[in-house]
Amino acid sequence: MTQPEDKVCASCGRRFRWRSKWAGSWDQVRYCSGACRRRGVTAVDAQLEASILQLLSDRARSATVCPSEAARAIGGEGWRTLMEPSRRAARRLVDQGRVQITQNGHVVDPSTARGPIRIRRVD
Repeated sequence: MTQPEDKVCASCGRRFRWRSKWAGSWDQVRYCSGACRRRGVTAVDAQLEASILQLLSDRARSATVCPSEAARAIGGEGWRTLMEPSRRAARRLVDQGRVQITQNGHVVDPSTARGPIRIRRVD
């Protein structure tokens, strides 16, 4: 039996694979873990996505932004707590086909990227 195609988590935006425990409910599975299911997608997450898109639209077509810029725009002084949510927002936007995540100028897989990233519009 071949395994179903991978899915992208609705919360964190990472790709995840089919597991045998999901055999009877794979069509309904939306999250990669219990933590992502509990977290879901909040209003702040939606604001971060909108902030990323706004920052990109305010810049040259080839420009990139850092997730910290969106976190600062939404979080003010408490922006550091929004860094991982900002990275999750960027991964969800990649899944929607609206942006790309890069490292050192090269497009990378958002599910496996570690370290500093930049976000740019899709050409």
